[in-house]
Parts: sequence; structure tokens; C-alpha cells
Amino acid sequence: MTIKLHCFGESGNAYKAALALQLTELDWEPVFVDFFNGETRTDSYKADLNAMGEAPVMIDGDVRLTQSGVIQYYVVEKNGKLDGATSEDRREVLRWQFWDNHKMSSQAGVARFLMNFLPEDKRPAEVIQFMQGRLRATYAVLDTHLTGRDWIVGRDVTIADLSCCSYLFYPEPFGFDRTDWPAIDRWLTNIEGIPGWKHPYDLMPRGAR
Repeated sequence: MTIKLHCFGESGNAYKAALALQLTELDWEPVFVDFFNGETRTDSYKADLNAMGEAPVMIDGDVRLTQSGVIQYYVVEKNGKLDGATSEDRREVLRWQFWDNHKMSSQAGVARFLMNFLPEDKRPAEVIQFMQGRLRATYAVLDTHLTGRDWIVGRDVTIADLSCCSYLFYPEPFGFDRTDWPAIDRWLTNIEGIPGWKHPYDLMPRGAR
């Protein structure tokens, strides 16, 4: 049975789930969510897919999951790939997923939205500047950690990498330039070299044009 991932290309959180499905070579397909025209806020979406009014949503037979980190762990359990090699590594994977959710993805996602998907006259310059400052400190933590490492945890790619990389592949400007961060740049190149890797806009259908 084909796994359905309700998603849209502009969502870095959806990309985390889609990339995990893609790199484990599970049988899956994207189902477009029209986020920019309000689909996730409709009563039918909340009743039928996700009461939280968010994407992504994964459906695998009778299993329906929301939140990208949960979907990633389901993929790991189903396929056995992208997990830490030891109990210590698995805890470290979880630690970096929580860190990404709190420190990077949540802030990068908002900064990118404010800078690119709001009308220009409604973009809050002071808020954007504040968030970019916080993000620079976050990138510095990741760049330092990746210095001398190929992957965030252990000797191979895990869902920690797929979590932390998600927003960093998007082309819209939000204050991140990978050439400013040599260890992050090398790590992103490693991810791009994984067989099956695709850019988010090649992996999921886009909404905003």
C-alpha cells in the first residue's frame, strides 16, 4: 500500500518527512495541501486529517500521523534506516531533533515566511532582524558541531540530519547563505550526494508561485 504524505513544497517541516520517506525508498506519494489558500484552516481538514490544522500528515493504511518528527520515527521503525547505531546515538538523534525544532526550524520557517510570503508592505523589519540574529547564533552552533564531522550523529546520515537541513535548502532569502558556514556547506553537500536526494521543490508540489 502506498503511503500518502499530505504536504506542500514550501513547508520545511513537510520536507523533513518527505525526505525521510524518499531516502528509505518506501512506496509513498505526495498529496498536495493548498496551505496558502487556507486548506489547513478548514473544518474538513481539521476533522479528516489533522485537528491541529497543520501539514504534513502521513497516512499509511490505518495509521495516521502528524508532526514531522513523529513521522520520521515511524519511517525509521518501518524501514530500519536513518537511525542511530547505538542507544546513545539514538538519544543524541532525538536531542538534535528537539534542538532543531526549538532553535532552528521554528525560527527559520517564520523568518522565511515573513520575508517571502507576506506582501512587502506588511513585512515587520524589526522582527525579521531580531530573528535573523537569533538564527546566526543557531547556525554557529551547528557549524561548530559539524567541524570535522560528516554527519550530526555517528558515522552515517540519520533523521537528525534530515531535521536540521530542511530549511537550509530553500532558495528564498531569509538570512542564510551556506557559503558563510563552511562546515554546514560541506554537510549539505554530503546530503545532496545521498542516492535519491531531491530538492524540496522537486519532491513535493508547490503552492505559492
